[in-house]
Amino acid sequence: MKTRDRILHTSLQLFNEHGEPNVTTLQIADELDISPGNLYYHFKNKSEIIDELFTSFESHINNLLDVPEDIAGIEDQWLFLHLVFETIAQYRFIYQDLVNILSRYDKIQPRFKRILNRKLSASRNMCQSLVRQGILLANEDDLEALCQNMVLTITYWISFDKVRNVLNGQEMDISRGVYQVLAQIAPFLREEERRQLQMVSQAYIG
Repeated sequence: MKTRDRILHTSLQLFNEHGEPNVTTLQIADELDISPGNLYYHFKNKSEIIDELFTSFESHINNLLDVPEDIAGIEDQWLFLHLVFETIAQYRFIYQDLVNILSRYDKIQPRFKRILNRKLSASRNMCQSLVRQGILLANEDDLEALCQNMVLTITYWISFDKVRNVLNGQEMDISRGVYQVLAQIAPFLREEERRQLQMVSQAYIG
């Protein structure tokens, strides 16, 4: 692995584990057993590392959020959401300290807002697909509120799970986050799909 890639990989690990504000470039260099000068040859400061990592996250999440308009069934939606949560967990340092990150690195603010809008668009595509299939029964106002709440849960689940579980030594529970998103859809589903959601959730989270 090239030194530049090693710096990014190690920075991501340290940011995720300790929180981005608590990690310095000197600590990154020390973890890699390279000189600070070697690190600065590749990245002038921590902001450049953050920008590069965010660009990688942005690429991954945007590819996932291209939701086909005909996404079908509860299992397909579970899989889609699981992939989204996996990507967020991979770059969780962004989400664990979201307001602080966006206030200190203002160049990524508009980019993150675009991701939020794409999450909302993806949620609408999912729900509208279910409406077209006659699986989800909701009026336009309920549908919009539902999609907003889904995005809210996707965006802040990592922080909630960290406070509730991870700080107590438990593992991050991605499947529980997926369930919490789909549980918001449950009251609007036909009975058959509600039972299917229950079966799928039992298979994944017990």
